[in-house]
Order: sequence, then C-alpha cells, then structure tokens
Amino acid sequence: MISKNFKKILFGLSFLLISYTSNAQKKGSEKRNLIQYVDPMIGTAKMGHTYPGATVPFGSVQLSPETDTIAYGINGKYNGDVYKYCAGYQYEDKTIVGFSHTHFSGTGHSDLGDFLIMPTTGKLQLNPGVASKPQSGYRSSFSHTTEKAEPAYYSVLLEDYKIKAELTATTRVGMHQYTFPKSDEAHIILDLTSGIYNYDKKNVWTFVRIENDTLITGYRQTNGWARTRTVYFAMSFSKPIKSYGQAPQDKSVYRGFWGRFDQTKNFPEMAGQNLKLFFDFNTEEGEKIKIKMALSPVSSAGALENMKKEVPGWDFEKVKKQSQEVWNNELNKIQIEAIQKEDYVNFYTAMYHAFLGPTEYMDLDGNYKGLDMNVHKAENFKNYTSYSLWDTYRALHPFFNIVQPTRNSDMVSSMLAHSNQSVHKMLPIWSHYANENWCMIGYHSVSVVADAIVKGNTNFDPEKALQACVNTAKVPYYDGLEYYMKMGYVPEDKNGSSVSKTLEYAYDDWAIAQAAKKLGKTEIYNEFIERSKNYKNVYDTKTGFMRPKLNDGTFKKEFDPLDTHGQGFIEGNSWNYSLYVPQDPAEMIKMMGGNDKFNVRLDSLFNMHLPDKYFENTEDITREGIIGNYVHGNEPSHHVVYLYNWTNSPWKAQDKIRMILKKMYRNGADGLGGNDDFGQMSAWYIFSSLGFYPVAPGSDEYALGSPLVKNAVFNLENGKTFEVETVNQSNKNVFVSKVLLNGKELSKPFLKHGDVMNGGKITFYMSSKPNKKNYQN
Repeated sequence: MISKNFKKILFGLSFLLISYTSNAQKKGSEKRNLIQYVDPMIGTAKMGHTYPGATVPFGSVQLSPETDTIAYGINGKYNGDVYKYCAGYQYEDKTIVGFSHTHFSGTGHSDLGDFLIMPTTGKLQLNPGVASKPQSGYRSSFSHTTEKAEPAYYSVLLEDYKIKAELTATTRVGMHQYTFPKSDEAHIILDLTSGIYNYDKKNVWTFVRIENDTLITGYRQTNGWARTRTVYFAMSFSKPIKSYGQAPQDKSVYRGFWGRFDQTKNFPEMAGQNLKLFFDFNTEEGEKIKIKMALSPVSSAGALENMKKEVPGWDFEKVKKQSQEVWNNELNKIQIEAIQKEDYVNFYTAMYHAFLGPTEYMDLDGNYKGLDMNVHKAENFKNYTSYSLWDTYRALHPFFNIVQPTRNSDMVSSMLAHSNQSVHKMLPIWSHYANENWCMIGYHSVSVVADAIVKGNTNFDPEKALQACVNTAKVPYYDGLEYYMKMGYVPEDKNGSSVSKTLEYAYDDWAIAQAAKKLGKTEIYNEFIERSKNYKNVYDTKTGFMRPKLNDGTFKKEFDPLDTHGQGFIEGNSWNYSLYVPQDPAEMIKMMGGNDKFNVRLDSLFNMHLPDKYFENTEDITREGIIGNYVHGNEPSHHVVYLYNWTNSPWKAQDKIRMILKKMYRNGADGLGGNDDFGQMSAWYIFSSLGFYPVAPGSDEYALGSPLVKNAVFNLENGKTFEVETVNQSNKNVFVSKVLLNGKELSKPFLKHGDVMNGGKITFYMSSKPNKKNYQN
C-alpha cells in the first residue's frame, strides 16, 4: 500500500511537471516573425559555400545567382580556383552571370547549376564574357547595396542593363520577376551549357521544345559528380515571346537532314550538347516580365503539372508571401530568447541552413527516377536526395530526429529505396539525383538509420532497414572493407586514408550493433559490437596516436601526427582523428592513460598552434576554421570538445563551447569558419547553443554543454514542448554550476532523447566560475 505522504510527494512532482509543461507550451504557442533574423548571405564568402538565393525548406528548386563561370579544369588539370564556387556564388565577386535553379548548400565538391536564366537589353550576346570586362558578354555588374536576400526571396539590380531581378520559389518551381527599362531589344537568355564545376563535354545532351508563344519544355542530361543525371523542365513566360532562337552549335561529322532548316531563329525544336537560347521582347519602362521554371526528375509533363499545381497564377508577391510563411512555420519549431541580436541572427540562419537539405526529389504525384534509372513511385513517404552523409550523420540527422522526425523517417525510407535499387545493394554513401557519387569514406547512412531506430522514429520497416545496414557493411570491394573485415583494420599500403576509414567503419559498426540490440537481434549485435572495437588496432601505444598500419602488421615509419597529408587520414590529422572514438569515449580515455593525461591532451589540442604548412594541401581546412590545433571547420572534430564529459573535468568543455560558438559563427558573409556542409556546421551551432549535443548518433543520450540562449522552447511534432531555461545567463557566465531536469538536479552531464521528446524543462544555472566538484566521474 502506498503511504499518504508518498502520494502527496507524487502529486507534488506531477503538479510541478504539469506546470513546467504548461508554461513551456504557453511560451511556444504564439508564432513569431523569425524570418527577420535569417541572413542567407552568411557563409557566401570564403569557404562557407552557401548560396543566397530563393528556396523553401527542403525544396527541389534552389534559385540563386551565379557570379562567375570558372571552369573545373584548365589544360586537362584541376583548377583550384573553382573550389570557391561550389555554391555558384562568391560574395567578393563584382558581376552576376545569371540565375540558375539547382544548388548544393555548403558542400566541399559540387555539381548542378541547371537552367541559367539571364535578362539583358541591347545587343544580343550569348556568351557570359569575363569578370574583368563585363561588357564582353551577357553578365552584368552589381552592387551589394542593391542586393537583398531573405528566406524564399532574392533581389538585385543588374546595373549594366538597369534591370531589377527578383526571385522566389516553391518546392518545385522557381519564379522570376524582372523589371525592365523601355527597350526594343529586351532578351531573356536560357543557357543550357552553364553549370557548376563545369568542363567540356559535361553536357551529354540538351533538348528544348517551344510549345507555344509562352511555354517552353525540355531537359538537360549531364555527366558530372552524378554521371547519369537528367533534369526536366517546363518554363512559362507571363508575356508572349516576340521571337526566339539559339546560338549556332559546333558542327559534328553527322548532322542528319536537319540542315534543311535554319535552326538558329524561330525553329520550335532544338537539340544538342550545348544549347544557348534567347527570347526577345519589347518592353515599356518599368514593365515586369515574369517566368516560372518548374523542375521534374521524370519528365517535362511532370514538370508542367508541378507548375500548374504549385504556382497556378502570376502573383509574384503571393508566392513569396506563401513561401516565407512556410519558412516561418519551420523556424518556429524552436523559439529562443537570446543575449543579443547577433545571436538571434546566427541561430535562425543556422536553422535556415539546416533545413536546406536533403531536398525533395519527386513530382507531386510521387514519381521519381531511381538509382536504376527507372521511374518509381514513393508510396507512403516523400523521396529525398542529396545526402552529404560523411558530414550530416553527426548532428544534422540527429537534429531532424527531434524537430523533423517525419522528414527524417522519410529520408531513411528514401535511403532504403536507394538500397533496393542499387546493384551493390548498398545504402547511400553520398548520393544525389538518382546517382551514387561515392564521395568520402565510411558508410554513414547506417548511422542515420540506426539513430532513427534507437530513438523510435521508424515509419519504415526497421528489420529490413537493419538488414540493409548489414548488407552495406559487408561489401568487400568497397573502399578497403575487404581488408577491414579480414584484418580488423585497413592497411595503408593497400588502401589510402586507412586510419580514418578504420575509425569510421568501427563507429558505423557500433551504430549497427545498437540498432540490432534495440530490435533484439543478438547475433547481429554480437558480430558488430566486436567489429566496433577495431579502432584499437590502429592505436600506437608508443606514440599515443592513431597511426597508419601496413599490410604486414607494422606501423608506417614516416609519421607526423600534425600533418593532414599522406598520413593515413582524410581532411584531418592524427591529433584530431585520434579522438574519433565517439562510440566508446570511456575506453578511449583509459587506453590513452586515464583522466589526467587525457585532460592534458584535450587542453593541448585547443592551446597549441598548427602551422600553415600542415594544412596547405587540404582545400577544406583554412586558418579561419582552426582554434589551436582543433579544426572546427571540418567535421571529424565536432564531437571533441564534449569528450571532457567523460573525464573528471566536464567543466572544461563549457567555456570552450562558448568560445567556439563565438569564434566560428558570426554575422556577415564570412561568418562561417568552414564549409557549412549541407547543414552540419549549422546543426553543431544549434545543438551547442541549446546546451546539448549528440556525440554518438545511435545512442539515445546527449552530452550537456554550455547553452548560449537565455531560453528556448521546442514545439515538437508530437504536440509537446521542451524548454531550455538558463538562470544568470550572460556572455561572461559561461560555466554551468548545476542542471535541473523537470526540477530534479542531474548527477551526470547527460540528457536522454526521451526526456526531450516527452516534453518538460531543463534548467542550466550559469556562473562566471566553474563548478569543479560537479559531475565527478
């Protein structure tokens, strides 16, 4: 029998929990205008690789300006300057060559840039010219003073033509609005040769039909990062075309009998490897010509249906308003109170960037082209593409499991469809537009799948998903797996970047084991939990570092733990990668000498200096992204600062987290300390600003840190709210003296996923001095 006193205590606790929940719900119930804090220009300078143009959350269309036409290769060799243009736009440039409809956000490699449109007046020019002399082509000078970028809206004055360009978008349609001066020589150029990371013969084929005097349809097929990519379009003008035509094409040996026609002017069917089209108009002063460009992965008919349903009319402002409202709804999933305005801008821009991808990849009827190049229909899920998984498994997908659980479950379903269509029967590595491009290492889709299974976010068959993970982890010809499965490590003399691969495979295997454990698959769990210990096989006890091992079992003799080049690592050095055992930090710390030695090691990482020579051969690592020898501008180190939580000094993480938040994320075009990598950098910021981080996706546990916000309310899909509250918050009070969860003090610096999703409140008490007695392990 329960005593009366105990009943009173239970009632009191229940009342407190209800009070916390109801107060949080009240705080998060009123929708705020949050798009005002988003600055799409952040990350458009230097190495952020973001784009400033118009799109909607997870939209298929990313309508954005291109500021140059740098070629991927010069004289048959890679042109390093092209790396700046992964997103097509660089803030320091002075000219715009046009506006294309597909972009990656923040990536370290690229593709896309489809269907470039440029309005001009005067003499017709069909080449973009060069930046040093804008008049040499159809490009135009512009100024940032007339440029405006908001969620779902971009505008700029094209100074050489006195044309105001405005862009907005829905999921599958990009909408243009160009305000012209009076002219008898107004042109709209459609350049189907233009693209990002472009080179000769990247275009396999292009095809266009002039359906009537306002409607054009067609497709573009390219051989790039995705080697069999085809995008279909339907393009509609608000005003009838006066005349149209194309630039003369290079003559081939065989031309058929098309030579009987003059195809350069007013011929309604065009085909070739390199089409450049023009559409002529007469315009009055201030006249607006509007364009709708709809995309489809399946057909031009599908693109036209997408256009009719998503943008049936010509009201540009209405489309802009509706799309911005979509953004505002997504941003309101977390409502914060910040210390200063700069923090609001950083936080909501990070949320904006986090919601740019993966992107929807199907028509409104659910049809899409699959990895097998056949047309499939997404049944009971939305199909997504563009998975930068080496980056996004770390924090972006775990973030989605909290604020976008339905989308994340659909993303897993999309990955399973990819696996079913794959001749290798593998989950995606880095995939986009019905193609696997095999970029980067590991098989981190299994981390995303396992994290969803462990956290119970499974609107898919979890047992089939687990089997897909197992299949992926056992393909012997994939990137050194043959050696890894046989020897327990990847030998450097057989397969490069061997240490990074061994460490990342071991983590992925642990993630598979966690999913198997959740589903009661003991045999799979035992197999993969054993594989997850393979990180020990590349640890050199003499040097105290992870080190490349050769096929004969010996360590590679020439070894420099500071070097990022030729040492068995990819986009990192041994100092950073030696700390990559997110699945078992406690054992790693023990292996490296225990708490005291490990604390010194972490302290040294942040305090030492990494000379430039050690990263001069690595595009992805620049001085802006480095603190000491801690490389925040690249992903392998993103969990590192939270490793203090597994030592006897978790307080040491707290001031460093706040330091990273301030140094690596700022307002302004150059505000990111590295590639945003499809939202991973932004997801780190969001989690860390809120006070917790997923060190090992596949676990239901988050490591606590030092929140930057004063208050935050999660408006969860399940109808519940979770509140993050800080007491005595300020820029100086960066240490945490204690943490309460629903009124009860936590004894360990960790938070469970269920504690967030069940709703409630976590309270951080902030101080200018560390509490060195708290959380002693």
